[in-house]
Amino acid sequence: MIRTFDEEKQDKRLSELHLKEAENLAQTMSVRLGLPYIDLSKFSINTDALRLIPEEEARLAKIAAFKIVGKNISVAVVSPNNPEVAKIVSDLETKNYRPTLYLASTLSLDRALERYAEISKSKKSEAGTIDISNANIEEFLQEFKQLSDIREKMESENEVALKEGGISAILEIILSGALAISASDIHIEPEADDIRLRYRIDGVLQDVINFHQKIYRPILSRIKLVSGLKLNVKQTAQDGRFSIKAGSDTEIEIRTSVIPGAYGESIVMRVLNPKNIEVTFEKLGITSDLMEIFDREINKPNGLILLTGPTGSGKTTTLYSFLQRINSPESKIITIEDPIEYHLKGINQTQVNRQKGYTFLSGLRSALRQDPDIMMVGEIRDSETAKIAINSALTGHLVFSTLHTNNSAGTIPRLIDLGVNSKIISSALTLSIAQRLIRKLCSNCRKEIAIPESEKELIIKVLESIKKKKVDFVVPSVDKTYEAVGCPECNDTGYSGRLGLFEAIYMDNSIATVTTTNPNEKDIRIAAIPQGILDMRQDGILKVVEGTTSFRELSRVIDLYEEII
Repeated sequence: MIRTFDEEKQDKRLSELHLKEAENLAQTMSVRLGLPYIDLSKFSINTDALRLIPEEEARLAKIAAFKIVGKNISVAVVSPNNPEVAKIVSDLETKNYRPTLYLASTLSLDRALERYAEISKSKKSEAGTIDISNANIEEFLQEFKQLSDIREKMESENEVALKEGGISAILEIILSGALAISASDIHIEPEADDIRLRYRIDGVLQDVINFHQKIYRPILSRIKLVSGLKLNVKQTAQDGRFSIKAGSDTEIEIRTSVIPGAYGESIVMRVLNPKNIEVTFEKLGITSDLMEIFDREINKPNGLILLTGPTGSGKTTTLYSFLQRINSPESKIITIEDPIEYHLKGINQTQVNRQKGYTFLSGLRSALRQDPDIMMVGEIRDSETAKIAINSALTGHLVFSTLHTNNSAGTIPRLIDLGVNSKIISSALTLSIAQRLIRKLCSNCRKEIAIPESEKELIIKVLESIKKKKVDFVVPSVDKTYEAVGCPECNDTGYSGRLGLFEAIYMDNSIATVTTTNPNEKDIRIAAIPQGILDMRQDGILKVVEGTTSFRELSRVIDLYEEII
């Protein structure tokens, strides 16, 4: 049998061998250079990322940006030591981008560089960013005063989108509407017959509109695209983020979460507006005597300050206001957060990345090698983190963190439960704070009512318990209070805005003594009575009596019927 030589087949085989050798070499070099390896032939190149580096400069430096999510850019290089590469990376950083370098083979990089031909044919979509013009922002802020305004606009655009497309306009309305009425979250939830849109306003979800399922798919795809999520993954939860350019100097981060559901993927977008943390230390809703205690404790050179409360209780805002209060050129402040919700000027903020081994624990250990004066750890979740935080407070650092407990008295038992020696807690812990957020009654429509007898009895008991802490406190008469009604000014909810309910326990001789006896919450609360600080229930009942909030709203946020001490 005569075998013919297949030249084309042999050339193909040689070409494959060369490619394999090139990738193997790049992979080996990546280990030596300490950079992650990337094979761009197996990766989708994002043209919006590619266009950030001019083609001429990219070819000269043998570099290509291939992925962008918000301000995070993935960049492939052949030689990271090339001075031209350093120049391009520096230029990106001056534009506030955060580049991550990957090592690629020359052949792999050439495939990315070939994509420059597509840039002239494609329109820039700003992957990772949605642009909303200043004109539109002004228009929406003037037009969207209530939820009804957003509903009307959505209904009109809904019809247009069904006939002519215009999905970008729908998404722009959803996002701008949330900004206009200060919604903290946007929920898009597929149901059996249609899609439900809700905003979380003042901590409570409000229905906006139900729109057609035909609009949902393109909206989902658009949100996934700008959030850096995989379009083809539908049965697994995904998290991403993007930014909204609201005006020339305001960039608002949006955190996206997508999870699979019975009728499609549910979308939640968290709106992180920098204006929401422009709250001064004095405007947190704290009573004057508690303010003095906070101010005294956060200005100490060392110690551990712990904040407790459920998700959405305003802990981040409070911690940031503390950091801003004590931030100065003389102090180095490092934070370990999950994620970084807002960027603070003059503070070194780092973000947890579990895939790369950067956790609260490893972050805290690393931060201690950075010679910090003040540290903020997003959350104490385990024994080791708790012990290192305690030791840091004992060795001259001021440490802020959060802990899972229901109230300030639960902090010490929880630390002991995490394995911290009770004898050193009194030396490290300086202040334990618990907080909740409560809605304020709309001053435009609140209605005065006679207090029901069952509520009146509880209110009087709580007010009388205040006298144990404050001898000079005069129990007010409680015959009438206010309830929510609802009007156009408050989107028919009866409430407008929120304020904080706070309680705290600071370390004094009484608390230090009881700490060594392995106490429960009740023991701590009794020992703290002489400090004269109101608990959240007492603080809330006073606000009910004053007419700031309603009894019903207070009962939604805290347990009013626990034992009165």
